[in-house]
Amino acid sequence: MDYSTSPTTTVSSAAVTGDHTPTTTSITRTLHLINHYDPLIKIQAAKDIRRLTKTSQRCRRQFSGAIPALVSMLRFPSVDAKAAALLALLNLAVQDEENKISIVDAGALEPIVSFFQLDNLNMEEHATALLATLSASPVKRSTIGASGAIPFLVETLNSGTPQAKVDAVMALFNLASENDNLNLILKAQPIPYLVNILNSSKKSSKISERCTAVLESLVGFEEGRVALTSEEGGVLAVVEVLERGSPQNREHAVGTLLTMCQSDRCRYREPILKEGVIPGLLELTVQGTPNSQTKAHTLLRLLRESPYPRSENEPDTLENIVCDIISQIGGEEQSGNAKQMLADMVQVSMEQSLRHLQRRALVCNPSEVSLK
Repeated sequence: MDYSTSPTTTVSSAAVTGDHTPTTTSITRTLHLINHYDPLIKIQAAKDIRRLTKTSQRCRRQFSGAIPALVSMLRFPSVDAKAAALLALLNLAVQDEENKISIVDAGALEPIVSFFQLDNLNMEEHATALLATLSASPVKRSTIGASGAIPFLVETLNSGTPQAKVDAVMALFNLASENDNLNLILKAQPIPYLVNILNSSKKSSKISERCTAVLESLVGFEEGRVALTSEEGGVLAVVEVLERGSPQNREHAVGTLLTMCQSDRCRYREPILKEGVIPGLLELTVQGTPNSQTKAHTLLRLLRESPYPRSENEPDTLENIVCDIISQIGGEEQSGNAKQMLADMVQVSMEQSLRHLQRRALVCNPSEVSLK
């Protein structure tokens, strides 16, 4: 069957099944045309693949054979060809682990990284989206990190479009799971940009969660801790997430502060305390996730004048820990807020305990069933 006679003979005009999926014949035709010698036909075929794989997992599998040809198009001089191929590959990679691996193995990373140097915001945005999608595969995260993509992703945090920034944060969040990548991320100095994004984002948003998770990983290194405390408003941004974030965001935030304090309590205790962290920590001890509650208790102990109980007559209770900290806090407003929060948290804790006892009583004393 000859598919090469007309540039317009693509799946766009081919038969589709009743559920709007392409027929086997049209898939075969498009796979043939993506390998055509005419660039215009290849571009149209790439656009068809993008359209057909946008919502269909089945089509992503069926068009996986187009990956080598699409990757080769990334190196074409034409920006239209690059864009058509890039967007088709993006759709092929979504929720398909095999396609992600195939795209990387086909050599896509080198041209993708080169798109950040085109001075074309659309291409940069598409390239960032594809890197975010490919980095969802744990198998290829080290390869992506070694490709030279990380410095460009970090720069995108600063100068990219709003959507590109979201995708760059996602890509860095994925890549940060590899220790080698963490060193590369640190070297690219992302912390000022991550803090800026936190300051401009809703504290309970997904982008805030991922920013805070990346910061939690980076402060495991001395360079990361120094960068966060050196950045104006850096620690405060984390404290604000701890206060107003979603449960998962708050867990990453308290983890960030705890890692800092555990690494060098003498150095990081004051920068954390001066940002008014105590009320948020007190709330977490009662209302946070189990991990957040544990971390909040531990951090409160580290933030007191001495991290150890003073005597057997003064046990290491939450109230004593907080009273110790309050006595060291400068400023009546912060001290007053912390005292009020402690009283509120004690009240909340008592109410939760009462509700728990009431639920247990209902379980132990079910309502009587009338006998007939």
